[in-house]
Amino acid sequence: MPFDKSSEQWIPWNKGKLVGQKAPLKPQQVWAIRIRLQLADKKRDLALFNLAIDSKLRGCDLLSLRVSDLRMGAEIRSRAKIIQSKTGNAVQFEVTKQTRDAIEDWCAEKPLNHHDWLFPSRKDLARHLSTRQYGRLVEGWIRSIGLPRSSYATHSMRRTKATLIYRKTGNLRAVQLLLGHTKIDSTVRYLGVEVEDALALAESIEL
Repeated sequence: MPFDKSSEQWIPWNKGKLVGQKAPLKPQQVWAIRIRLQLADKKRDLALFNLAIDSKLRGCDLLSLRVSDLRMGAEIRSRAKIIQSKTGNAVQFEVTKQTRDAIEDWCAEKPLNHHDWLFPSRKDLARHLSTRQYGRLVEGWIRSIGLPRSSYATHSMRRTKATLIYRKTGNLRAVQLLLGHTKIDSTVRYLGVEVEDALALAESIEL
């Protein structure tokens, strides 16, 4: 907390800032970003963006993936399983065809070997992309389609597909498994389910 000498008071770190959960992307926003990355021929960013949406992984787990986590022989897996660094629990995720194609293109361009980081640092190939750099990339994607960066961040990538699945099915248990939460309460809070449901009900009532 910084100290303001003129007023002799401590200034809250979040003064004047919007804080709280970051919003998930809507399907049309996902496609808008995806198309821009395709047109710009940004193979790494397209593979990273698609995999972030599909996997619903935290940034630290997404960035620590190796090619071997997704590749079996000559093909990219349609499903993968990793151990989460935060909980130590296993979580599985699907890899859609467009994501598999994007990863193939990225691995061929680099080129990346079986045991390489899937998203290596450009400065040091022995390290993977940092969470700070990932945050800057997400900020750029968000800004490219005119969304306010204060409302979106890396967790928007994690929440996007999970939120859509819940809205389509109402199945909290399925979303809990996909996010790797140990408690259903964590999933409820993470998705903001009670707030979203309450607002949806309010919006459906006309007076």
